[in-house]
Amino acid sequence: MHELFDEAAFQRELAGSGPHPIGLFKDYLAQGSENLRRRFEDEEEISNLVALRARLVDFVLRQAWGLFLADAPDTALLAVGGYGRGELLPHSDVDLQILIHIDDSPHCPAIGEFLTFLWDIGLKVGQSVRTLQQCDEEARKDVTVITNLTEARLLAGDEALFRGLQRLADPRNMWPPAAFFRAKRDELVQRYQRYDNSISALEPNIKTSPGGLRDIQTVAWVAKRRFGGETLHDLVAHEFLTEREYLALVEGQNLLWENRFALHLLADRAEDRLLFDYQRTLAAHFGFTDAPHSLGVEQFMQRYYRTALQISRLTGRLLQLFEEDILLADQPALVEHLNRRFNSRNGYLEVVHDAVFQRHPFALLELFHLLQQHPELKGVRATTERLIRQSLTLIDERFRNDLRTRSLFMEILRHPDHVSRELRRMNRYGVLSAYLPAFGNIVGRMQYDLFHVYTVDEHTLLVVRNLIRFADPRYAEECSLCHAVMKTLPKRELLYLGGLFHDIAKGRGGDHSKLGAGDARTFCKRHHLSDYDANLVAWLVEKHLVMSMTAQGKDINDPEVVTAFAREAGDLTRLNYLYLLTVADIKGTNPEKWNSWKAALLRTLYSAAKTTLLRGLQSAPNQDEVLQEKQYRAFSILQEKGYEHDRVVALWFQLSIEYFLNHSALEIAWQTRQILNADRDRLPLIKVRTPPDRSGTEIFLFTRDYDNLFAITTALLNQLGLNIVQARVETADDGYTIDSYQVLEGDGTAVASVQRNAEIIDYLSRSLARPAQVDLSVPLYISRKIKAFSVKTRLEAQIDRKLHRTILELTTTDRPGLLAIVGQAFAETGVRLYQARIATIGATAQDSFFVTDLENGPLSDATLERLSHLLCQRLDA
Repeated sequence: MHELFDEAAFQRELAGSGPHPIGLFKDYLAQGSENLRRRFEDEEEISNLVALRARLVDFVLRQAWGLFLADAPDTALLAVGGYGRGELLPHSDVDLQILIHIDDSPHCPAIGEFLTFLWDIGLKVGQSVRTLQQCDEEARKDVTVITNLTEARLLAGDEALFRGLQRLADPRNMWPPAAFFRAKRDELVQRYQRYDNSISALEPNIKTSPGGLRDIQTVAWVAKRRFGGETLHDLVAHEFLTEREYLALVEGQNLLWENRFALHLLADRAEDRLLFDYQRTLAAHFGFTDAPHSLGVEQFMQRYYRTALQISRLTGRLLQLFEEDILLADQPALVEHLNRRFNSRNGYLEVVHDAVFQRHPFALLELFHLLQQHPELKGVRATTERLIRQSLTLIDERFRNDLRTRSLFMEILRHPDHVSRELRRMNRYGVLSAYLPAFGNIVGRMQYDLFHVYTVDEHTLLVVRNLIRFADPRYAEECSLCHAVMKTLPKRELLYLGGLFHDIAKGRGGDHSKLGAGDARTFCKRHHLSDYDANLVAWLVEKHLVMSMTAQGKDINDPEVVTAFAREAGDLTRLNYLYLLTVADIKGTNPEKWNSWKAALLRTLYSAAKTTLLRGLQSAPNQDEVLQEKQYRAFSILQEKGYEHDRVVALWFQLSIEYFLNHSALEIAWQTRQILNADRDRLPLIKVRTPPDRSGTEIFLFTRDYDNLFAITTALLNQLGLNIVQARVETADDGYTIDSYQVLEGDGTAVASVQRNAEIIDYLSRSLARPAQVDLSVPLYISRKIKAFSVKTRLEAQIDRKLHRTILELTTTDRPGLLAIVGQAFAETGVRLYQARIATIGATAQDSFFVTDLENGPLSDATLERLSHLLCQRLDA
């Protein structure tokens, strides 16, 4: 053990120490750990360090065993699990199996003292104490137990007991290769499902995520059970791996070990998740620095994702080879001829001979089209997949210019079934990046924020999948309007191309929408699409963010905003394509951030723009026409309900033009009814309603206006656990206020029950009746993830001269109770709110407020300065 500390010195000190030398063991463990840390920082080979850590623990355990159980016959100490393989990271669990001869062994007290001692000296031990019979019973019923025992290694004690365990765990006695393989394959499938079958989680687990170390371990376990080998290189001899694939697997394992080793040192505990808290520090440790178009942390994570993808590919290929060797070896091969280049063998597509791709390069695309045409096929045979990977160099400019390959690619996009599945397979095999080199740039590329929860390639393929689902009746309920609009598209493949190219230029510098539009136009022309189709796809890519930004960042009740957006679309066909791509894009960016409110905003903007386009842009209504139409429709509804003309007009005369512009005719009629029916001696009046489309829940408040009302109301809604997505505040000329809050529950859904409605009304009524007693304090808790992306508060202002008000744009770190803090600042600086639009992009709140001073005019420079100072002081504290 001279490599990490002086073994002889340790034993001399041990000989002269007392019966329980905890301090001595702790000191030498610390010394060995520190030496490992220094050697890691000196960039020593990671496989050597992982083995050294295991040997360090071996030495310590043997010395400790000698203190407590040196004279204990019929007892053995075994290393199992990763420790049994001789692999330990700085804070990995030390998994032990202690074998005893009989259940009630006289050595049990000493074993207890031994294990306590291990914890006292700082080892995190996972242990089991069993007889051979108990091992037999547990291993037969639990594949994880037999897996551990397969890797058992004798550290100290009775060698005969250990040999007995080896005989017991032999595949001829229990868990033969076929049963073991099925169990481990099922484990892998279930593990992948826990991670949504994706390698691109924002905070991946180096050990258990798809493409992580557990994939490599699964291969090694099956190989050992099948062949009895001790190393992955044995699979080369058995022709399951090529030498090149073996080296790639080892290289991937070493990179994951390096990341995990550094992570353990940084966290100072057994942390296997690449949390946001650590990603920047790790990126810097491994030498990644910010570049003009890519953060160092993004480069670091891209290397991880590409490594995980490669490991996952190799693992899948090996498991299929194991299936053929272990499960299907004794079964007659079922071979069906598909064409001159491909067969089906036992349900998997395979080439008819190994030279197919060399002789017919276009077959590298043809196979994906065949998989669409033959849904009965389960996939591609592992040997054929290997040939695909080895033949990727054939996909060059000559290949891309071949009319057959161009036609095949478009046929894949035009096929009615499995477009998304085959694009994913093309990406997995590396074919998509080879055919579209620009796509290769985004493979594994992360965006360091909480908004984009997938790598760019994964997000892109999810967007295409979402687009395809819009046409599928099975998913019609997810977005009925999308399903209806999809039916009207003349060429769906143009929409899929828009999805495929919309983010393809990310990370290249400049405006990715414009750069991507250029790529899309070039692709379309190369694939012989008409000028009209090429221009449509390019326009769709260039404008793919416009609808989202308009719906979430502008006042879509303003006819000028709608007209400007409709003019950007130009015609109904483009509007239809853009609407579908926008919905698919947002849903594919972060499913947790997609909610009924965003769906309603896009639906409203789409419907308004469609109406404008059908009328004709030259006939788009102006503000006065919109106002008159809304009032006419609202009054017609009220008249049918029996409300007198004079009462309605008297109320409406107290309200501003903005009130009528910001509400639909149905909303105006409903709110007018509530106000006219209200007993003004029993205010506040509070109503809660959820529309049939469940786009959100409206909380309506009518009461006499007073200072701090907005701050108080938002604080109360925060205490109720409601997220405010829009606020509209109207103060009438007679001193009453009409407030409307669109809210969602914490899970992004509308308020769902009568009981919850009653709870909200009761809590708000009681609290607003005694405003002075309301606790306006807001918890300053910010989640761990959001802390990693803290944003410096910024307040920008512009004057809306048409409406004589100020539009404030607040950018800050999102947190619970943000609007309550803003409301208090408004009250303290004499700012009157008319409308708030709430938008959250990952960890960043980007909220818009339409405000005036107390004299109903734009804010002065002095007020803006005070307000900005106050918000920065409170939000950046």
